[in-house]
Amino acid sequence: MNNLLDIYTDYLISSFAQTSATGLSRLLDGEISHDKVTRLLSQSYYSSTYLWSLVKSTVRDIEKDDGVLIFDDTIQEKSYMDENDIVAWHFDHSKGRTVKGLNILNCLYQAQDISVPVAFEIISKPILYCDIKTRQVKRYSEITKNDLMRQMLQTCQQNQLRYKYVLTDIWYASAENMQHIKIQLKKDFIMAMKSNRKVALSLEDKHQGHFVRIDSLQLESDTTQLVYLKGLDFPVLLTKQVFKNKDDSEGILYLVCSDMALTYDQITTIYQKRWNVEVFHKSIKSNTSLSKSPARTVKTQSNHVFASIYAAFKLEILKLKHHTNPFALKTKLYIKALQASFAELQKLSA
Repeated sequence: MNNLLDIYTDYLISSFAQTSATGLSRLLDGEISHDKVTRLLSQSYYSSTYLWSLVKSTVRDIEKDDGVLIFDDTIQEKSYMDENDIVAWHFDHSKGRTVKGLNILNCLYQAQDISVPVAFEIISKPILYCDIKTRQVKRYSEITKNDLMRQMLQTCQQNQLRYKYVLTDIWYASAENMQHIKIQLKKDFIMAMKSNRKVALSLEDKHQGHFVRIDSLQLESDTTQLVYLKGLDFPVLLTKQVFKNKDDSEGILYLVCSDMALTYDQITTIYQKRWNVEVFHKSIKSNTSLSKSPARTVKTQSNHVFASIYAAFKLEILKLKHHTNPFALKTKLYIKALQASFAELQKLSA
């Protein structure tokens, strides 16, 4: 099965059009039948547990005590596919609207400039209900993404993964997540914060319930301030990062850190590693055919997602071997494919 999975994931990497069992069979001149590929995607679910078994040896080679775990989710639109438990409507924060598609929560392990996917969950919304206002049938999940994140953290702990910090954006910066990481797991976190989150400036203010919004503080950039975040049992360091947007407007990023020994520069430098999960999401969409499967059932769609994530891991290994990035590797494959096509056309013309 591993051999067939490797063939299928290589097909996802090398393909530039829609991928299918028939397409792979034709590519290999029928050496692997359409039915064999279909069985690969439909016989059983390939979960985070199986992903970990495939990436574990690589992680053990690169892991460090100061490694980081990065959590974030991404949405792959599936506008024309029939709705089911995983192809459902999700709010896309980057677009500010609800879209139909797959919502995938990923956990990336980062150490020694290498990013490895160590866990993933596809958001499932199996429960149907009727919206009283719109009278439309809608779906919701039995478990929140924050609950899933804590479960995935627990799994990483059970897998004895060595790391020091958990990095997230504002959507996973809940007090419950922070408590779990610091108290239960004995790890630290650096998380982006919404400007309306409330903090107390002293322990006395916290006990008296005197909380103020973060954006009301006279906080200088390039500094840290000890604060007590509402809902937390311990203090955190708050930083304010000011930067320029592409349109020359000014942006502000607030970060909180549970490691009281870090400086502003250390906090912002570590948090920059969170960008790797954005690159990973772009890679599975652009390089490993996440959106290009005609799979129709929940199981085959889920297994194609798994294969796309595993293919992205294989690209990461190739990146190290050839000292380039996954997008350059994909471009190289595209040029080679064009050259082969052009040469074949010349032969036919002759």
